[in-house]
Amino acid sequence: MQGTSDIPLNDTGREQARASSERFVGGGWHHVVTSPLSRASETGRIIADGLGIAMSGVYSDLQERHYGEAEGLTDAEAAALWSDGEFPGLESRDDVADRGLDSLVDIARDLHGSAVIVVAHGTLIREVLRRLTSVPIPSILNGATSIVERSGGSWRVITVNDEPLDDEPLSDQGA
Repeated sequence: MQGTSDIPLNDTGREQARASSERFVGGGWHHVVTSPLSRASETGRIIADGLGIAMSGVYSDLQERHYGEAEGLTDAEAAALWSDGEFPGLESRDDVADRGLDSLVDIARDLHGSAVIVVAHGTLIREVLRRLTSVPIPSILNGATSIVERSGGSWRVITVNDEPLDDEPLSDQGA
């Protein structure tokens, strides 16, 4: 459980970032923004370099969920200590979704009218997507792409883990 611990990107993550960059080629992207955690920042730099665009910012609320006292433990170690999954200091899923959606609203305001690649973390992405759609959201895969679109005050989830999602927009999510 890496959570908010600033674990550096490894070689597998770098390869996943290069593969992501290749998927974005020709998509008309304007900006790359990231979480402040170094694994996301490096991923963002790799993607931006691959597309020939600049990094455009860091949004602190895009960081991963804080796992409290379980941070740095394996799932098995945390389960042995807290079988109910309620780790002391665990950030709630609602709080993760709130700050992630607030960040998307900030990005939409700051980079209005632009196509933006947001590099964040699996739990944050999943909780934001859950907030934006009524369709069940699976675990987010490392290096996978999920696309959301904002139009007229509504968000629409287009893809999750590189797969199309048949979804209707939910209006007024995060203003």
